[in-house]
Amino acid sequence: MCRFLVYKGREMFMSDLLTRSAQSLIQQSFKAREHHEPLNGDGFGVGWYVPEVDQTPCVFTSVQPAWSNRNLHRLADKIRSTCFFAHVRAATPGLSVSEANCHPFQYDRFLWMHNGSINGFARIKRRLRASLDDHVYSIIDGTTDSEHAFAVFLNRLLPHLDDYTVDDLAEAMNFTIRQIEAWLREAGVTDSSRCNFALTDGQTVIASKYVAVSDSDPLTLYVSSGDRFELTNGEYRMRPTNRRAHAVIIASEPLTDNRDDWTPVPKNHLVVITPELHVRYLPVA
Repeated sequence: MCRFLVYKGREMFMSDLLTRSAQSLIQQSFKAREHHEPLNGDGFGVGWYVPEVDQTPCVFTSVQPAWSNRNLHRLADKIRSTCFFAHVRAATPGLSVSEANCHPFQYDRFLWMHNGSINGFARIKRRLRASLDDHVYSIIDGTTDSEHAFAVFLNRLLPHLDDYTVDDLAEAMNFTIRQIEAWLREAGVTDSSRCNFALTDGQTVIASKYVAVSDSDPLTLYVSSGDRFELTNGEYRMRPTNRRAHAVIIASEPLTDNRDDWTPVPKNHLVVITPELHVRYLPVA
């Protein structure tokens, strides 16, 4: 079912989250703790921003398992950023393992990734694609339900692409979830779909924790925020602050063994990180 993480805040090395912490994303790629399938070895991807160059993120993907990719470890040790996405993939049965299907997906300044699955996607795929603007339709490169959900999001945001607000991003995420749910319902799909999506433009982050059937459990998602995420006495911790946060992490499961540093996102909610690093929780409406 994949694992992912988001970082927004003070500039930091990717390795502090990807490889060095007790339950880093690399650790989760072969030993996830909070899902019945612990292995996420069908590729990986990282995306990060270098604002002094331009607004378009750099993306590195591979079909190799994250734990065995030497280039990932080398890059993570040297790359610092104020905003990055990282994802380790457990492919949905029947979908190909290819770089085109590795998250995060990128368009213009945006990154998108997904933990979960849209059950019954094959029954709504034609309708979904028919709903898209020609330009948005043309940017779909792979075959995943995740990238198609990204297309629904972009299609909704398209009229505001040059002057959108944080509220516009949250509305487009809400719309994406509800529209997919409506199509599934019309197609007679009753299996639960789990939609933990994450979206950023390098300034704002929107993530969802959602399950389409009310009596089903969503996939896990946590937030940690504070002054900085750092190594203290041999252990990574989020240093607390009484003021505005300077570092925020969203992760499928905690990256450290100290649970006090991690707050579960409420079921069927969005978590929004504003450019000022304020953290807001909004119900999926």
